[in-house]
Amino acid sequence: MNIESLSIKSVGHEAHHYHSRHDPHKQASGLSNIILGGQDGLVNVLGVILGVAAATQDARIVLAAGMAATFAESVAMGAVAFTSTVADQEFYESEREREHRHIENVPHLETEEIREIYRKKGFEGELLERIVAKITEDKDVWVNVMLAEEHQLAPTTRGQAMKASIIVGLSALVGSLVPLLPFFFLPVVSGIWTSLFVSGLALFGFGAYKAKRTVGHPMRSGMELFFIGMASAAAGYGVGLLFKV
Repeated sequence: MNIESLSIKSVGHEAHHYHSRHDPHKQASGLSNIILGGQDGLVNVLGVILGVAAATQDARIVLAAGMAATFAESVAMGAVAFTSTVADQEFYESEREREHRHIENVPHLETEEIREIYRKKGFEGELLERIVAKITEDKDVWVNVMLAEEHQLAPTTRGQAMKASIIVGLSALVGSLVPLLPFFFLPVVSGIWTSLFVSGLALFGFGAYKAKRTVGHPMRSGMELFFIGMASAAAGYGVGLLFKV
């Protein structure tokens, strides 16, 4: 086998690997939901339990407040994820109907919008006119292009809404338990410092991992989430001191 054949085989193998591997962009939505639920659950519950811990030295009260906040947060976040995704789909459908009406009533204006969209992409002359003619010959295709290109909208389903709800809700539950766990095993004062340390570490890890899997600087992203969590903790602790028993 000569060098040229080996080179072709190597390139073919590399192309197959590149084509068959998991596309990281497809995982962005799921990762975003995990980060959203985990971060929100951790930060909110951290603020709540440190506020309660500052107000009382009774570990049972801290745990009761923390567990209540944990489950309320996970249910609320899951419900918000579901309703917001459904709302996005309803908005998409309303915009779709509006675009259909525009195509029926003022097709010349909508045609010019398509032409302008693709002109900005660098197409011109006969090729531009062929693209415009091809898109506008099918009203469904025409509307889909307008929604995607002009309004930057994409369709969703109730199945996607339910999946987002489950991911966000479970992530919020897991994230909420991170600052709470030390209080199951330690006195309140020790639990406060341990909870801060563990939560800060988890938030930094969340941020760094998000940046590594998507875009951004891991250290910067990790520190951003870390300071958000510490700000929440300080706010909760400060309020708790006002009601110290």
